[in-house]
Amino acid sequence: MKGLVRVTTTASSLPLTMTTPFGDATNTNVVASAEPVPVPPSRSPEAPKLKTADLPDVDEPWQQLAQNTDVHMSDAQEDFAPEGLFDHVQGFPSDDVPDRPMVSPLAPMTTLREEYVNGSQGFVRQIDWLMNEGWIGVRRTRGDGDCFYRSLAFAYIENILNSSDTMLAATGALSVLEASQQQLEQVGFQRMVFEDFYDCMAGLINQVINPVDGRLLDINSLLEAFNNPEVSNSIVVYLRLLTSAEIKTNPDYAGFLFHPETGDQMDPEMFCNNFVEAVGKEADHVQMNALATALKVNVNVAYLDGHDQQGKVSFVPFQNAPFTFLEPVNLLYRPGHYDILDRRDVDPIPPLLV
Repeated sequence: MKGLVRVTTTASSLPLTMTTPFGDATNTNVVASAEPVPVPPSRSPEAPKLKTADLPDVDEPWQQLAQNTDVHMSDAQEDFAPEGLFDHVQGFPSDDVPDRPMVSPLAPMTTLREEYVNGSQGFVRQIDWLMNEGWIGVRRTRGDGDCFYRSLAFAYIENILNSSDTMLAATGALSVLEASQQQLEQVGFQRMVFEDFYDCMAGLINQVINPVDGRLLDINSLLEAFNNPEVSNSIVVYLRLLTSAEIKTNPDYAGFLFHPETGDQMDPEMFCNNFVEAVGKEADHVQMNALATALKVNVNVAYLDGHDQQGKVSFVPFQNAPFTFLEPVNLLYRPGHYDILDRRDVDPIPPLLV
């Protein structure tokens, strides 16, 4: 994969050379020392693999529960009828820990800063740097191991909703999503198993331009949907299946599939069964690049690790849509968790969560 290199690094030394624009933000450079493996130019670079075991943990009491609860979609499609599997998504680990919404309204970045002010000053400096660069808001997601997929999905649909041309943005996204079903079938997923999950995501995007019960999608109804376990978890499942299909159908990933704990190389089938399709398993750089590629969306990930003495935050880009007019999805990574990064600190309409 172009620029995809196997490296061992710490979070304070990110291993890729890139310069990326983030809206009005100052470009952020990431410097590399590894030799890239030549592959077709359509693929974006790999994000660095961080040694999160050496970093402070995110204080999410439900993370251990999520890590101990695996639901494999490849196994589930054999064990459940489609309607049973659809009901099964409501039993995700996150349902047992209602302390935080699955996706929260936008909040000022100062609320995150307050959590670290009496602790890690490295994190405080980096949060201050983000705010000085214009990133004044954060949308928190539940730390259940599915936070990357849920965060990306929400931010992606919200970007469509906020697009200057919602008709073009929504129809383009629906076209990509429609084509993805064939990719899932190519690796053996049955349409009758995944079509309900697909319908949940496609239905929300379609509601941007076509009213449902007389109502177009807005930030209120988007938050409502993503805090409905049936809808939210169905979207997570579909994105996990799509990520798995992208990894299995693209041979360029094969050399970069390693067990996150032992470092042993894994074949695509085993890797996807255990670390992609398994609900509650965190996403690493391979999964992030694969999903961004499959959805044809640009993603920027800000790594908040507390290591930089000057407080600078490194952004790692996954550029997979060079001709899109949609804003990139901007995510905030803390060890073991993803939230959504924003230049606003409040939603345009007071949210209504149900």
